[in-house]
Formats: sequence, structure tokens, C-alpha cells
Amino acid sequence: MWSVGSLDFSGLIDGYYSYNANRPSNAANGQINDLYDFNDKTDQFNLSMAKLTIHHDPNPIGVRVDLIFGRANAIMHSSTDKDTDSYIEQAYISALPHKWHGTEIDFGQFVTSAGAEVIEANNDWNYSRSILFAWAIPFYHFGLRTSTPVTKSWTAGVQVVNGWNNVVNNNGGVTIGFTSLYTKPKFNWALNYYVGPENTDTQQGYRNLIDTTVNLTPTSKLSAYINYDYGQNHTAATDTTAGDSAHWQGIAVAGNYQATTHSSFALRGEYFADNQGYATGTAQNLKEVTATYQYKWADGLLSRVEYRRDWSDQPFFHKGDTEMVDAQSTLTVAFIAFFGPKR
Repeated sequence: MWSVGSLDFSGLIDGYYSYNANRPSNAANGQINDLYDFNDKTDQFNLSMAKLTIHHDPNPIGVRVDLIFGRANAIMHSSTDKDTDSYIEQAYISALPHKWHGTEIDFGQFVTSAGAEVIEANNDWNYSRSILFAWAIPFYHFGLRTSTPVTKSWTAGVQVVNGWNNVVNNNGGVTIGFTSLYTKPKFNWALNYYVGPENTDTQQGYRNLIDTTVNLTPTSKLSAYINYDYGQNHTAATDTTAGDSAHWQGIAVAGNYQATTHSSFALRGEYFADNQGYATGTAQNLKEVTATYQYKWADGLLSRVEYRRDWSDQPFFHKGDTEMVDAQSTLTVAFIAFFGPKR
């Protein structure tokens, strides 16, 4: 643990080289792997993330700041919010009053509760993030969240936030989130629901997201999860346009096998339906399969080799300078170094 007084410091550096069999050019799409998040740049070396975390446990008041650089920062923060929180993954204060029976209150910017994966690759089984993580759910929120241990196995919470992936809201409305986590020794079940206005410059029309994940750990070496997401965005009718209701949904199944102390294997499969193109920009049905091998050199130092294949029922993937095809195959080699209180 790296500490200065009551503050704990941690961080990571995550870099990779990716090869895309379609060889998309810079002129075609910026030379990226379509559908990918933080390791999207292809046929080159790139920095996915460099991160520094400063953390003080709430006792009863705490604070956390996560600073990020690299592709993760560029993708998390769109051009509309770079002026307010660029290079910040999380920044919030926490309160854990002694007489509130474990209830914690956080205020500021924090990552979403939705999803089976997280932003930091070393805490995921696969190196590339799933389609569900990249397209079905938000990355982060700004506002207030609570969590309360209702029983020994069940923790519930409420969030009141500005919306999806923003600090300053553009419509004046708030999004409400309800979170639930039920935990037993060999499985846990997370259920999250977000609802609120997400259309630009109007509070008319609500976006709904249902996200649920079941994590299984039948043995000390074998783990698995099933993640399902359903999203819906309503747009209200105006004098010149009719109202609409876009839907997207998908399911991901993944498993991880710890073969030895140093080696592990992970496999993930997904299906994602973006029937009106609201999430990905194209009305399509997507599938992907990812196989990842991880080798742990030492505490805090990992390397990964990953093969991934994506399919669509539409010519969605860039090939060369101008061609569009319905599939994409990539091979990625990554190195991740991290330090801090949790390894």
C-alpha cells in the first residue's frame, strides 16, 4: 500500500497492440476496431489507460479521486463534457455515519452501477469490453447515491443523478437509479434500474434501463456470469415530428478458469439487438465471441492475449479505405501494471 497519512494511492498503466484482419484505414474510421471501447485503436501500439487514484475511507467522511489519461479518457468524455470533467473518472465525497447501520452516501461523479464489467481492464476477465458495456449502459453519473445493507445478504440503494455520462445536464431533469445486490458465498445477483429524461433540451420523453447480472463461483478456480440489459428511449411528438420509442437489448455470458497460479482463460459470448439503431447508429443484430489468455508475471503485472470475432446482419464494419463488411476479427496483446492496496 502506498500511503501518505490517511490517504491511499493506487494506479495502473494499461497498454496494448491490436491487429484487425479488416485493416481499416485512418481515412475510413480513424483506424479503429468498430464497437470497441478503450482498446479501439488498431494496427498500432496504444495507451488504453493511465490512472492515479487518491482515496480516503469514510470514517465517517471520506473522499475519492480517479484521474485517467489515454483512450479511456477520450472515449468516456465526449466533446460536450470535456470542459467540465476531462481526465476525471470519479471524484466524490462519502459519508458513513456511525449510527446509520452501514448506510453510505456519496456525492460527486462516480461510475455507473450497471454492467458486468468495469472500466479498469485488470478487474475484468476479458481485455476488450463487451458490446453491452460499450453500447447498452452509461459509463458514469454525477449526483447523489446511497447504499444500505438491508440484511446480511442484501444491499439496496437509490441514486439521484444528472443523467448519463454528463456533469452538467442539458434538459433540467434528473435520472433516478435503484440498485440491489444480493450476495451468497457462491453467487450474487445485481439488479439496477435507471429512469429519467435523456433527450437534448427537453424533459419530454424518458429513457429506461434495466440491467441485471448473476455471478457464479461454483469452485475456487471457475467463475461465470450472465448479464442482461434492456434499454428504451422515448421521444415526444412535436408539431413537426412524430413521437418514437427506440429499444435495445442484449445478453452476455462469460466464464473464467484459473488454470494455475499464473495462468487463466476467459471466454465470452454475446448477442445484442439494436432494432432501430439508437445505441450503435445502425439498426442491426450483433454477435461476438472473445477468448482471452492471461499470464500473471508478479503481483501487479499482467499480460493478456485475446482473439475476438464480431458479426452483424448489416455491413457495419470498416475494411480497408472504403469497403463495409458484416464481420470483424482482431488479435490483441496487452500489458497491465498496477499498484495499490488492492491487487
